[in-house]
Amino acid sequence: MKPIARQVIFYGVIFGLWSLICKLHIWPPYVLPAPWAIVEALWAGFQDHSFPIAILASMRRMLIGYGISVVLGTFLGIVLASNRFFEQTVSGLLVSLQSLPSICWLPLAVLWFGLSENAILFVIVMGSLLSVTISMETGRKQMPKIYSMAGRNLGARKWNLFYHVLLPASMPYIVTGLKQGWAFAWRSLFAGEMIYVTLGLGQQLNAGRDLNDMNLVIAVMILIIAIGTTVDRLLFRTIEKRLQMKWGLLSAT
Repeated sequence: MKPIARQVIFYGVIFGLWSLICKLHIWPPYVLPAPWAIVEALWAGFQDHSFPIAILASMRRMLIGYGISVVLGTFLGIVLASNRFFEQTVSGLLVSLQSLPSICWLPLAVLWFGLSENAILFVIVMGSLLSVTISMETGRKQMPKIYSMAGRNLGARKWNLFYHVLLPASMPYIVTGLKQGWAFAWRSLFAGEMIYVTLGLGQQLNAGRDLNDMNLVIAVMILIIAIGTTVDRLLFRTIEKRLQMKWGLLSAT
């Protein structure tokens, strides 16, 4: 059986069980809405354009915050892996800070930036920066020294050594860090958007909670899952495969 067929059967069974539970009225609709009620909420959200507007606002913040995280994380990771002093001091601090949930940065974001767009971006950056930095550092540290030695023996220096030897060897860690950074930034986004009333999917979640509208809450959750999964499959997995093929880590067949 093909993987797609298995997935269709799996989700079909979940949908069927969900529908059966709702038909049996085990829980009231305000606790567990029926699947068709969620579909109606999704349809209504796209019909009145509230969902498209929220998605665009959230994705704009996401791209800005994640872009900052990638640039800073790449730079910090290379610095930490190249300097023993920073590796023995700053690296341990970053590992400790990574254990903090994104929501823990909310009070600092409000105190430092107020109820503003910058506060949301700060939460996104702090949610993903550490993952990108640590993965970049790990990729540089875990690379066998024989790679750089072999590259130098073949005449590679500075930029050529980095681009043709060090970068391909570090690529699995780099791609993993970028994927994890995106996932953490995506989660942090909604924690940040709950700081104050603003456009975005986080605001839609707040609206569903305040209105006691479980249909809206679950509909927004489905949108969040769908967007996150789509970005991972269409963007990161595609980039990962192409890079692996380019550096000879994956066969083209």
